[in-house]
Amino acid sequence: MSAEKTDAPRAVIVISSHVARGSVGNRAAVFALETLGFPVWAVPTVTLPWHPGHGRATRIVPPLDQFKALMADLERAPWLGEVGAVLSGYLGEAGQAEAVASLVAAVKARTPDAVYICDPVMGDSGGLYVPEPTAAAMRDWLMPIADIATPNRYELEWMAGAPLPDLKSVISAALHAGPSTMLVTSAPSMMSGGTGNLLLDGTQALLAEHRLIDKPPNGLGDLTAAVYLARILSGQPAIKALQSTTAAVYEILARTAKRGGDELQLETDAQSLSHPMAMVQLRHLTHPGRDRRA
Repeated sequence: MSAEKTDAPRAVIVISSHVARGSVGNRAAVFALETLGFPVWAVPTVTLPWHPGHGRATRIVPPLDQFKALMADLERAPWLGEVGAVLSGYLGEAGQAEAVASLVAAVKARTPDAVYICDPVMGDSGGLYVPEPTAAAMRDWLMPIADIATPNRYELEWMAGAPLPDLKSVISAALHAGPSTMLVTSAPSMMSGGTGNLLLDGTQALLAEHRLIDKPPNGLGDLTAAVYLARILSGQPAIKALQSTTAAVYEILARTAKRGGDELQLETDAQSLSHPMAMVQLRHLTHPGRDRRA
């Protein structure tokens, strides 16, 4: 092992949107990771006053040459050895994907066991909410190099080019998506009135389910990706990481909804990130590729 390796938490580079008000994008991911003990290098891909779902909002995207220059600075930073993971989310434009991929390569060259988690934030049940070239850039540049990806079902449908109406079709699409580990949010549930997080890796297919809450605030996907990453970096096995991540996010969602909040109230419910008490149903599903392993 390298002398640089210690028991101290490793830093995470988080690359996503920034809002002045709210708990989406970097605001959600950075808060969660730092609350759970991980230093964060935060890179904004776009700056907005609030989530566009609340109404028209000014959108400031850094000029691409400046964004690439900043990312190149990070690649040669003397502290790059502190970084144990990269998490990318919403991109402000298609050209940012290449710069993200280059930074991931630099981090992995310095720390080969570093984790790259791609949250391909591009749409939901209403369709794409980024331009198609931006969605395609995430699919073509970032998904192939990710260790873990966390699309919602609708994003996976768009990347697969087909509807995914049931668990069997979601599992099949996830197996062919590229990353060795897929955590698909908004997955079909076997529980009446529920929704699920489907985790698929080389050996297991797991489904964590909870009750569906109508009109949830934005940011659940951002929060799920960050909390799951923190669990994995802390050494939790995948099954426990899935269950505790789903419980934490659902607990924060349920408490926010009970208060009538229009944004996830992470600062109020920070304890739920580390010690969630919500119960979630965990199911072991048949893994279609397990019996075909060499």
